[in-house]
Amino acid sequence: MESLTQLYKIGMGPSSSHTMGPRKAAEQFAAQNPQAASFKVTLYGSLAATGKGHLTDYAIKEGFEPRPVTILWEPSVFLPKHPNALHVQALDKAGHVLAEKTLYSVGGGEVWDDSFIPHQKSIYPHKSMAEILNYTAKNRMLLWEYVEECEGPQIWDYLTTVWHTMMRTMNRGLEKRGVLPGSLGLERKARRYLHSAEHAPAYLRRKNNLYAYALACAEENASGGEVVTAPTCGSNGVVPAVCRLIKEIYEFEDITLIHALATAGLFGNLAKSNASISGAEVGCQGEIGVACAMASAAACQLEGGDNRRIAYAAEMGLEHHLGLTCDPVDGLVQIPCIERNALAAARALDCATYALISDGEHRISYDDVLAAMMQTGLDMKTEYRETAKGGLARFFKNNLLRLKKRASLPRIRVKKNK
Repeated sequence: MESLTQLYKIGMGPSSSHTMGPRKAAEQFAAQNPQAASFKVTLYGSLAATGKGHLTDYAIKEGFEPRPVTILWEPSVFLPKHPNALHVQALDKAGHVLAEKTLYSVGGGEVWDDSFIPHQKSIYPHKSMAEILNYTAKNRMLLWEYVEECEGPQIWDYLTTVWHTMMRTMNRGLEKRGVLPGSLGLERKARRYLHSAEHAPAYLRRKNNLYAYALACAEENASGGEVVTAPTCGSNGVVPAVCRLIKEIYEFEDITLIHALATAGLFGNLAKSNASISGAEVGCQGEIGVACAMASAAACQLEGGDNRRIAYAAEMGLEHHLGLTCDPVDGLVQIPCIERNALAAARALDCATYALISDGEHRISYDDVLAAMMQTGLDMKTEYRETAKGGLARFFKNNLLRLKKRASLPRIRVKKNK
């Protein structure tokens, strides 16, 4: 597994795979070809199908600035290695190809080349949660201590920056009001939910706060604001919402939350390495499901759970999102993505509580549920993997077309008898 610095990435929304990844690909290819007069990019599969709603074209243009780029869209063409593929070409003044490359945006802002081999060095010696649990039990280590042993103490500076960025994102989202950009005209709700929490009965106040925190992050992402992938942009609100609520309840110091982020990241890293966090590859179970697993682990640790209970909480967080499709309405990271952040945050707390009152024993391991998630994703039809052609996206579009058709019909006036 790679460093947590490659899991928790700081960048602009609304999508780690459709915005951050393509921008990174453009920047790298532009730097490799300083002699090019212009560029040409062909987007395939999911990148093309929902790219406009995810601002993929804007991200690519920013990556190549100030040189011009031509973008072609091929939503019905899927390359065999990954649904999020792009072919980039560097051109001279006469339009001749100087260099070209096929790249894949595999989720979480990560970009791989056609060799499909990650370039980052693996720094974790163990490849499964079972191995990690055995090692930490033998050496009497907590999971966050294991992260420090593998990463080195410098990881805490990076995770401190991650935590502060998460809180800035959340605070901006809690302050803003109005309508999110895009065709849906969706109203921001985080500020209103926070206000409702202040006037709610005590037993509802904490849950309303949790919803507000998750919505704030997700709405900032939907507006193209700065976020932290946890593990993706579209699922960025789950982990910080859970961590902030627990911090407020127990009045923890920041370092305690930062240790919890390390443990959460361990489960996200395993998902990224052994399965997928790409909605285009495995559906939203790989985004919201993994985010819930990460938040469940963080919550369980913060509330005193040992390593086995933490692993149980994470397993439940993902298991009960198996089969979750990625069907963004109109290709935007808004419906159902924003609400899913709030509900997954609430489920994460439930998973942590359930695990804490158990003895930590469970039949399905985190490794097992990762394998099940990957197979489930591969079995999903393409329409349910971030193409906006199935599920909610399809039915919402059909209803919208019917409403428009009905509105365009001439009205027949009936004369009333006097």
